Amino acid sequence: MSTDAHEAWQALQVRRLDDIPAATPLAWHVEKFTEHNDRLMNNALPADFKYDVQRGDAGDALAAIALRESMRRHVERERGIRVREAIELGATWNEVAAALDVTPDDARTLLREWADGQRNLHRFDVEGALDNPLGLSPDRHAAVLALTELGDDERAPGAAK
Repeated sequence: MSTDAHEAWQALQVRRLDDIPAATPLAWHVEKFTEHNDRLMNNALPADFKYDVQRGDAGDALAAIALRESMRRHVERERGIRVREAIELGATWNEVAAALDVTPDDARTLLREWADGQRNLHRFDVEGALDNPLGLSPDRHAAVLALTELGDDERAPGAAK
């Protein structure tokens, strides 16, 4: 994203989830959250603290809540794609499951659900006659589902170890 976009983000007042543009990079979320959170943490300092510090207010608390929720949703949306990438790059289902702290079957379910959602996104975009449909084409969807058929310790064909 551009420098201008980042400057606009830095100047943006966040109080609600709807204040946060959908395509905002996660790093920008963290940056803004840290500023609000630091001021809120300063509230725990004694009133006669030796140094001049900015203290948090209700606006900081609301921003922190909205930004935290936006980050949670952002990370949640990326779970499926990161699982797909890990398997395609040579991780096993046991390794992915350990990273997620779930069973291999639960990790497979996560990937299947993500792939199905991406297939639906692609289908809606194609039905809407979009030039560059998002999501997974039927062939790509089938290829992702094939990954779920790998054994717990099996690596994707052609993947590096």
